[in-house]
This record gives sequence, structure tokens and C-alpha cells, in this order.
Amino acid sequence: EGAKDPPELQGIIPRAFQQIFEAIASRGGENTEFLVRASYLEIYNEEIRDLLSKNPNNKLDLKETPDSGVYVRDLTSYVVKTTRECDKLRDFGAKNRHVGATAMNQDSSRSHSIYTITVESCETRPDGTTSLRMGKLNLVDLAGSERQSKTQASGDRLKEATKINLSLSALGNCISALVDGKSTHIPYRDSKLTRLLQDSLGGNTKTVMVANLGPADWNYDETLSTLRYANRAKNIKNKPKINEDPKDAMLREFQEEIARLKAALAEGGGEGEGETYVDENGEVQVKPLIEEQIVENVVEVEKEVEVEKVVEKVVEREVLVEVEKLIE
Repeated sequence: EGAKDPPELQGIIPRAFQQIFEAIASRGGENTEFLVRASYLEIYNEEIRDLLSKNPNNKLDLKETPDSGVYVRDLTSYVVKTTRECDKLRDFGAKNRHVGATAMNQDSSRSHSIYTITVESCETRPDGTTSLRMGKLNLVDLAGSERQSKTQASGDRLKEATKINLSLSALGNCISALVDGKSTHIPYRDSKLTRLLQDSLGGNTKTVMVANLGPADWNYDETLSTLRYANRAKNIKNKPKINEDPKDAMLREFQEEIARLKAALAEGGGEGEGETYVDENGEVQVKPLIEEQIVENVVEVEKEVEVEKVVEKVVEREVLVEVEKLIE
């Protein structure tokens, strides 16, 4: 978090908020609209709680669908338009977090928290079609993991520490399995934390882990453990791609195919690839596409693009009708 003033002392979180809205301001225009939403939750004793709810002690359930992946049902989500609104929601949620005193920290976080900002963009193309994209920023604060002998935890504090260490151990196991590369099973289901961070670890994402270290000799064991944890995490390799609406991605692929075929046609058909055959030496060869074949392929792909556009307009018309019915 850092300090609010002066600006150069601000931490990662407020800078992330600022960068999001600066990027929107520079890219937005008449043809592109953005929607930004924020949510804030904590995982306390393996129970999920909504930090932005009027009843933050209510327990929420994890759900999973093929389209949405893992999500928290009934989690509060607010539309935000400025950095200040993001800050206010974070401050409000922080007051609802579970904290407690230990021998090492007077205000120790006893839960993991995830502040999520979801950004959706809708771009209108010159031909009137739209392109939808969605991105998500997870700001995760993991609860501290200290030895019981140092924290002198007992009762509720000991129970909290046990749950914290179990979830951090599950996270470490997932990281090890991802780094190993040979594991066919990643144990995401071992904890609520790893299920929620599933797409952040091995999904279509870019992830940064910040390891907090103590310089004192007294913290040697914790520091060494944290460094080993971070060293494993940095070996995870992801190859993220832009999240596009499947329909938009299909249209883009069609357009790229049209461009490729037209380029082959312009070069006289020599570059296009046609059917394969076995020559007299028993080697597999590829017949070059003749001009007529390329023209046919271009026409077929363009037809598919037109069909997709018609389907898109029909769906939009049906949605408008449903909305009008609701208004009536």
C-alpha cells in the first residue's frame, strides 16, 4: 500500500489502480467503451467472506462452470470509475478483515484476501460489429506464516494459524506440480485459496509474487522458507493470450485466412498449399493451389464471415426484444 502522500511513496496497489484508469483514458474513445468492476473477499479458516457486504460474516460458496470457471456465488461487485473509488472500497473492506494480535505482530492478518478488478472493453468496428475483451487483476494478500513457538498462538489464534499453514502448504504443492511439468494432476481442490487462484497460477495470466522478508537473524528460518517458496514460484511458465469473445476470435481467424489466401492469389497461386500426394520416390509432396481453388477458398471463407455477422445481428435483435419486454 505504501503512503498516500507524497505520491512517490505510494505502493503497488494504488499504482495499479492509477495505471488501469490511465490506460483506459488513453485508449478509450468514441469507438471503445470500458466497464470496470471491483470485488473484495477474504478466506478465513477456509471460509469465504465478502468484505464489501453489509453482512461480511456471511459465508459464501465456490462454484464452477465451463464458461466462467471458478467463481464465488453472490459476491458483491461494484462499478468503479476512478482510482479514488477503488481506494475507498479497499479501505472499507480492510476494516472488515480478520486481524489479531500475536507475539510477533500486533495487527497480524489472520486471513488471505483477494481484491479483484475486472475490466471489460467493447470496441465498435467500422462495419458496425463489436469486439468484446475482458481482463482481470487479482491483488492477493496472503496471511503471514510464522512458527507457533514464536507467535505463542493458542486457542482461536492457533486454529487460525493451522488453517493458514494448510492453505499455504496447498499453494506450495500446486506451485511444485506446475514447475515439475510432469504432473498430470494439479491439486487445486486442496484449499479454497488454490481454487480461487487456479487461473492466476496455471491459467491465461501474468502473475507477480512479492516475497516479504525480515532482515533480523531471529527471522532466519522464515526468511529462508519464503525465499525457497518464491524460487519455486518464479519457475512457473505461462503463455497468456488476449481474452476475446469466441465469436470475435473466429471472425478474426476468418479474416486472417482471407488475407492469406488473397496474398497467395496475388503471387499466382504458387505459395498456397493444396492436397498432399506421394511422388514416384515415395515422398509426400504438397500440390500448389491453382488460382481457381484459391478463389473458391476465399469465397467460402467470406461466406462464413457473412454468416457469422448475420447470426450476431440476429442475437442482438433477440436480446433487444427481451430487454424491451422487461421494460414493459
